[in-house]
Amino acid sequence: KCRTGPLDIVFVIDSSRSVRPFEFETMRRFMIDIIGNLDVGPNATRVGVIQYSSQVQNIFSLKTFFTREDMEKAINSIIPLAQGTMTGLAIQYAMNVAFTTQEGARPLHKKIPRIAIIVTDGRPQDRVTDVSTQARNAGIEIYAVGIQRADMNSLRAMASPPLEEHVFLVESFELIQQFGKQFQDKLCGVDMCVEQEHGCQHSCISIPGSFYCECNPGYRLNMDGKTCSPIDACADGRHGCQHQCVSVRGSYSCRCRAGYYLSQNKRSCTMIDYCSFGNHSCQHECVSIPNGHYCRCRSGFTLQPDGKSCRATDLCNGVDHGCEFKCVSTDGSYHCVCPEGQQLQADGKACSKCGARHVDLVMVIDGSKSVRPQNFELVKQFVNRIVDLLEVSPHGTRVGLVQYSSRVRTEFPLNKYHSADEIKKAVMDVEYMEKGTMTGLALKHMVEHSFSELEGARPLSHNIPRIGLVFTDGRSQDDISEWAKRAKESGIVMFAVGVGKAVEEELRAIASEPVEQHFSYSVDFTTMTHLVENFSLNICPEESKGETEIRSPCECEALVQFQTNTVAILQSLTERNILWACSLAQMTARLEDLEKQIANRK
Repeated sequence: KCRTGPLDIVFVIDSSRSVRPFEFETMRRFMIDIIGNLDVGPNATRVGVIQYSSQVQNIFSLKTFFTREDMEKAINSIIPLAQGTMTGLAIQYAMNVAFTTQEGARPLHKKIPRIAIIVTDGRPQDRVTDVSTQARNAGIEIYAVGIQRADMNSLRAMASPPLEEHVFLVESFELIQQFGKQFQDKLCGVDMCVEQEHGCQHSCISIPGSFYCECNPGYRLNMDGKTCSPIDACADGRHGCQHQCVSVRGSYSCRCRAGYYLSQNKRSCTMIDYCSFGNHSCQHECVSIPNGHYCRCRSGFTLQPDGKSCRATDLCNGVDHGCEFKCVSTDGSYHCVCPEGQQLQADGKACSKCGARHVDLVMVIDGSKSVRPQNFELVKQFVNRIVDLLEVSPHGTRVGLVQYSSRVRTEFPLNKYHSADEIKKAVMDVEYMEKGTMTGLALKHMVEHSFSELEGARPLSHNIPRIGLVFTDGRSQDDISEWAKRAKESGIVMFAVGVGKAVEEELRAIASEPVEQHFSYSVDFTTMTHLVENFSLNICPEESKGETEIRSPCECEALVQFQTNTVAILQSLTERNILWACSLAQMTARLEDLEKQIANRK
């Protein structure tokens, strides 16, 4: 057996029409005899076979078979192509396909020799010199075996140097089997690892005419090419261990810190769930931490000194209070409250809203630099408290918002949002403009644009009240009188809200009549919450205010009331003028007759 170590061998066999059938049989035997003396296997010598004529055919690749029996069976089943002699094409195929790692060749860095054995009987019909040079430069060692009619110059052009060791010419196909034994000796040579002192620390690998050293798994070959050093698999940082990497003979294992265990992927670490042991005795919640656990109470409860039990501190969080707006805890009890401008209903939970009438409301807020950013946030909260009072919907109350400083900007028109939540979110997203205070310009914008049907105001024929609320903290830098007057003349009910240095004269000029009901003022931004209630009283009248009770004229109570009212009127008329007496008598008779008719119908 050939003991020189693993090889990657590909037979390149000429099956052109010049090779007679019985001659091709001797080529089969040549390949089978050589394979029979090789130590074949996935980690030993690998063998592939291709045949060529005018085209190239892969019989089996280096990765196909790893036993002599399978290889011999495949070789015996070859059907010759019997066409031309394109030897250069076959060498090109061997270089580009047969000796690739995809087809089973070992990577070049493993130093496993790549050997091509070309067997041909004639002159190539294509060029072989350049492609053979490319193949040799790619690391392929070429043996050129010519039989009978083969061209010696072509064989020498294909073979690797030294030519005397790689070029062979056999006089006839009958002699090729005898040549196979000589070629076997040439291919295998001597085992250099046995014949000389190799000096390898771990393993010596013999190759034709030489040898090289290899290290055991977990070690790397040193620069001297003979000694080996342990590989620190953790050093390159690619181990992926979450906590700690431990090097073990060229490999590694991951380890977790105390309080954690290694996950199934053998890299990440999971904290030990001490709460899952079931012995924590926490009344509410158990929280695991590395090396232990602690107890935690739900919101509204306080952890007691024993570190386990909990006691309620906020009854609103401990019971289903049902408050529509907000629950307020007191000592041992709780009660519900409503937003400013809304009243708590008889059930002690629900809140009333402004539902007596629907309006188109545009709020015009001062965004000048005198307001300052922190106060502007309070203004936005003020706006949202007003929104809380309203029943916002496309067919109910609509709300628009305008901000002004040296210029005017519509933050959102009346037809933009259709729910209170949408409006409140949009208000909180408004950005502070700063700069000057052009209140007159803002009023002009409100009249000409904000209350237009294009921006969502409903037609005047619908009798939907239009309300404008102007919020400012200082004197206007332009004239307000003209557009304040036009706003009111166009049917807009104007409210003026002033804070801090707002000018009362300007506020009164903006406000509708009666001014005292449409004008409000607060000393500073932090104390202006009461203004919401003042505003709500004027735009949200009581549900029953101004309504007339309609009753059936046929009800007994209606008849009695009708008679009482009529008698009272008659008495008044009698006292005024005695001359009406006759007419009154006639009217009384008619009324009595009417009462009888109604009674008969019932």
